[in-house]
Amino acid sequence: MSGNILGKRFVVVSFGESHGKCVGAVIDGCPAGLPFNEQDVQRHLDLRKPGTSEYYTPRLEPDRAEILSGVFNGYTTGAPIAIIVRNKDVDSGHYLEYYHRPRPGHADYVARAKYGGFNDWRGGGRFSGRVTISHVIAGSLAIKLLKHVLGIKVYAYTKSIGDITVNEVTHKGLEERYSNPVRCPDPVIAKKMEEFLRGLIMRGDSIGGVVEAVAFNVPIGIGEPIFDGLEQDISKALFSIPGVKGVEFGAGFTSSRMRGSEFNDKPIIRGGAIKFESNNSGGIVGGVSNGMPIVVRVAFRPPSSIRIPQRTIDLETFEEVEVRVKGRHDPCIAPRAVPIVESTLAIVLADHAIRYGLIPPVLGKEHGKP
Repeated sequence: MSGNILGKRFVVVSFGESHGKCVGAVIDGCPAGLPFNEQDVQRHLDLRKPGTSEYYTPRLEPDRAEILSGVFNGYTTGAPIAIIVRNKDVDSGHYLEYYHRPRPGHADYVARAKYGGFNDWRGGGRFSGRVTISHVIAGSLAIKLLKHVLGIKVYAYTKSIGDITVNEVTHKGLEERYSNPVRCPDPVIAKKMEEFLRGLIMRGDSIGGVVEAVAFNVPIGIGEPIFDGLEQDISKALFSIPGVKGVEFGAGFTSSRMRGSEFNDKPIIRGGAIKFESNNSGGIVGGVSNGMPIVVRVAFRPPSSIRIPQRTIDLETFEEVEVRVKGRHDPCIAPRAVPIVESTLAIVLADHAIRYGLIPPVLGKEHGKP
């Protein structure tokens, strides 16, 4: 089986290349009876599309969603749902140089070696961040399904850019995270991030960042240990986003410096229900959700495309040469990755909720269908 399929019951097949005709996804396993239309997809696509901020690549793509199958009279039918986004603003001219002179940090060389030179190298091809349109397409469906049936809400936001970090986050801040171009829930920290990115753009360099995601109202018991535990599947899915170099849950790497008496989430009774005094586990214990909010952080490396000259190899002459990366690129991946992380987490949660029997194959009146 190829590496373009995610999930076992809510199954996503991703396809398309950066400068090909389109990018899209086929989603199989979505229940019949979910209210859904192209506007539901478009709201999420508009959050990740380029050209909407001075901090994003200026590639002017409309990114209009087209539903080809699986939706009829405003509801999902239970059949596979195919959705595409056509590529419009394509400029492939300078990418031929990178086929011969691979860009440092990019997959140019390994893609050429793996596929014998037959890969579509334009714009990075299948290895481009543009393929995350597939994540967002499928995620828009998963996000609505989770909220519609189970009341699960998924939020992501930019936690840090370089050394600039937001520590305290309110629910109001989460709701308003898209009110600024860096997608930070703290407006004061957001201004500092923007100022830092403007200076970075002037220098032609890039920076890494961290996106944190939180899922509320996740029922206890979701996850299939050992190999299909919730942390395991969420991590794998998040690593499918180009640029991800680290994933941690709850206290994460900080837990390696904690004592057991500090880390352990102690069960308590609140309002006649079992809760936990803390959430260092990030809502998952033993690969299974424990009813607390799922908290996961995703570390993104700096974008590899920078204006500063870099050393590489000319694969035709086998000599060391200098390459200057042209084109339109983001100085930091994290802000535009926020809706992608939200979507990816939702896809995994939807798949596991169906596997656990929490979402039926046909949604009836109890789920809001007239």
